[in-house]
Amino acid sequence: MMQMEEKKETKVVLTRPLTIQRDSDSDASYKAPNLLQRILSLFENVRPGSDLTRFQLPPLFNLPKSQLQCYGESVYCTASDLLSMCNNGQSPLDRFISVVAWCISTTRPLTFGVAPYNPILGETHHVSKGNLNVLLEQISHHPPVTALHATDEKENIEMLWCQRPDPKFNGTSVEAKVHGIRQLKLLNHGETYEMNCPHLLLRILPVPGADWAGTVNIRCPETGLVAELSYRSSFFLGIRGNHRVIKGKILDSSSLKVLYEVDGHWDRTVKVKDTNNGKVRVIYDAKEVMSGLVTPIFKDTESVWQTESAHVWGELNQAIMSKDWEKAREAKLKVEERQRELVRERESKGETWISKHFVVSNNKEGWQCSPIHKSVPAAPIIAL
Repeated sequence: MMQMEEKKETKVVLTRPLTIQRDSDSDASYKAPNLLQRILSLFENVRPGSDLTRFQLPPLFNLPKSQLQCYGESVYCTASDLLSMCNNGQSPLDRFISVVAWCISTTRPLTFGVAPYNPILGETHHVSKGNLNVLLEQISHHPPVTALHATDEKENIEMLWCQRPDPKFNGTSVEAKVHGIRQLKLLNHGETYEMNCPHLLLRILPVPGADWAGTVNIRCPETGLVAELSYRSSFFLGIRGNHRVIKGKILDSSSLKVLYEVDGHWDRTVKVKDTNNGKVRVIYDAKEVMSGLVTPIFKDTESVWQTESAHVWGELNQAIMSKDWEKAREAKLKVEERQRELVRERESKGETWISKHFVVSNNKEGWQCSPIHKSVPAAPIIAL
């Protein structure tokens, strides 16, 4: 009876997904001196080169969502069915170009001055979008490691990620390298596409801002096709009209022949140019892919796991959206204290935490995970 009452009182709060921001409403509104001063004050006692994985932001600087949800949204929050396009390509090259477009679609804008919560150990995020079922679990807290498994049995598609952000403070900026490989499997074609993630740069001085940078490599061992995508940051120049640039090439690894040149902006349009005939076409339109995104809904609230992000952070989500900062501070502290209590309990019993959904290993090759179940079941949370 007590458990039923506690479950009824617990808030389970879903929030709107991140979307593409235009120049008119992007970072500019977050560059006020008072916000910059508050951010600078956070890093007063942090030395350059410091590991920030244990650094806790106060709720005033938090988005009302977990990083686990942000990873998940990059997969299921799209207005276009890019995964079906990948699967329906007539040739290996057609499918590879569609995978490049899909990979670009997982890049989402962040706003300077706010960040998602650090997921707690064992936190999950389970959502369905059409026939695509997505499950994420935080399989390590220190260091933070996230595993993702997604399946679409109708399209016969599987996705597997295991990644670890590694943020470092560099004095006037924060650079977060994301380690780990993302896999997309088109099982009907016997093709596996492996790719990494760009690095996140948060510049504090001289001009505050957030951007993605670095090289993303996409490869398909079965076809020998490779893509090299360079995310160009305006970190040093700060040129307003030339940010979020992406350039690259698609080539045949056996002959090293460049088949297509890639050029554009990942928050606008990306084009490819055929090196044989010079024809140019758009392969990705961010406005089309990310328009009209709305908050997911509950299909069945009774089936939501206690470990679900929207459940773990429900009270904090609500407090932040209501701008009740005192209640937000209390809600965040409540979650953190509960986690410390669970750690003490495990240590006193000599127990080791074990993932419920993945087989996890950590060796010289890095963190690796494999799903316990072959497919992801339908979720009680539905993305529209």
